Amino acid sequence: MPRARLTPQSVTEAGAALIDEVGFEKFSMGLLAERLGVKTPALYKHVTSQADLAHRIAIVSMAEFADAIRDAIQGRAGSDALAAGAQAMRAYVQEHPGRYAAADAARPTGPDDPLIPAINRVVASWAAMLRGYHLDSSQEIHAVRMLRSALHGFSTQQAAGGFRYDASVDDSFTWMINFLDHGLHVAATSGISVTPASTATPATSGR
Repeated sequence: MPRARLTPQSVTEAGAALIDEVGFEKFSMGLLAERLGVKTPALYKHVTSQADLAHRIAIVSMAEFADAIRDAIQGRAGSDALAAGAQAMRAYVQEHPGRYAAADAARPTGPDDPLIPAINRVVASWAAMLRGYHLDSSQEIHAVRMLRSALHGFSTQQAAGGFRYDASVDDSFTWMINFLDHGLHVAATSGISVTPASTATPATSGR
């Protein structure tokens, strides 16, 4: 049976599938060549290096990631959007740990890098998850960073087998989302100070 003709797209797709299987750290061009049934130099006719391929995989991953959150929160707002979007992010990281790691490690190479609009779509998806809370504009960037940090940390820890206690991981995730939801409602109604707690003026004892 003749081998399928390789293209930059087919090499990227095969790389994305393999990197999920073996992990970002163990992925190599040699392993991919073996999977495709070619010699390693044949891959360099379609991508310039392993770094180039990882960057292409990152772009694919960012687009998939943004789509997953967008589809999950469509028609939802507030608490429902937060929960649905968070579960979609967690599921994507569990299903695609290698390509997610590639996306997390990638950095734009210049102003015309297609990674930039892909990243912007992900950020827009996170912002859409928060829209129903009607946060003051000055708080939005802080809320997006908090959301990203919490969901990224939990999802990657779970994917790496980092939760070893007997308590349900699903319950812990739900608890975290409920905690974030409560905090976002408080931030929307009362605001949250950006003054570091360690420098805040302590209350007097009255004595």
